Amino acid sequence: MRSDGGVWVLGEERGGAVHPVSYELLAWGRDLADKLREPLTCAILGNRVQETADTLIHHGADQVLVAANQALGTFLPDPYARILTTLVRDRRPSILLAAATTMGRTLMPILAAMLHTGLTADCTGLDVDPAERLLLQSRPAIGGNVMATIKTPHHRPQMATVRPKSRRPLPLDPGRTGNVIEHNVTSEDLASRISRLGFERDPTAEAPIQDADVIVAGGKGFQNAKRFSEVFQIAELLGAAVGASRMAVDQGWVSYAHQVGLSGKSVSPKLYLALGISGSANHLAGMSSSERIVAVNKDPEANILKVADFGIVGDLAEIVPVLLGQLRAVHKTVKRGDSDA
Repeated sequence: MRSDGGVWVLGEERGGAVHPVSYELLAWGRDLADKLREPLTCAILGNRVQETADTLIHHGADQVLVAANQALGTFLPDPYARILTTLVRDRRPSILLAAATTMGRTLMPILAAMLHTGLTADCTGLDVDPAERLLLQSRPAIGGNVMATIKTPHHRPQMATVRPKSRRPLPLDPGRTGNVIEHNVTSEDLASRISRLGFERDPTAEAPIQDADVIVAGGKGFQNAKRFSEVFQIAELLGAAVGASRMAVDQGWVSYAHQVGLSGKSVSPKLYLALGISGSANHLAGMSSSERIVAVNKDPEANILKVADFGIVGDLAEIVPVLLGQLRAVHKTVKRGDSDA
């Protein structure tokens, strides 16, 4: 398909509001659009999305394409794919990005097949080749042991999904202006082979670590499940969530819900404390956008120390007991102060 240019991101509506992942995508898209000197468009489908279009402009979009209909309030692949295919064929963007959410992972492969183009999933980095003006799509491959950079030289749009929490949204700018264009949704657009019967939330599910401001994560440096329990003790004293490397999960020391990395969750907390984690490409892909990274590892050449803001080279068996002792002392002092008050 010929391209007229322009970078597009796919926004998401949840419960009548713009999902925060949309703002993360706009940060990715804004960087690419500026390098290509092309406009940035956010396409969003939903029930009342036209009411929130301005917030997408304030977070970096030059224009917003809106497809609003009550029937689009619930994501169904058929109508979403049909409407987006029409929009892309009419306006011919050069790049189309989506989040690697349930919606993005379901919808983007369908779009790629309908548009006869390629798709790179779960990217951790996006850039532009200045000579060829092609999208450089980077992602870990071969179990996270290498980083692959993928191009789509002959087909358009160039399509990729990126992990949520892999980039921080741009600051809100209420002064930004742009265009809002509404797409007329027809009854043919809404036809679907799938119907939604209902939705039930799992009451036993833990609070997602993606939402935590502080995460204490442990890896194979703890050597066994008994010692790994110290991660939970530190997290409790800090009021933090517990994260883990893939190795710790594979060993059965902690459940998969705690796994951070390309094969687990992507997180972006204010503080990420990595204990006994070497820092494979798989793991770094899931936490490198954290505001502050503090790492403890006995190997001075560990990858995690290369991305850490503060690093300690040492044995966990010596450092963790000291850390726990200090945290417990502070915790007792705070509790004593509260009771005196």
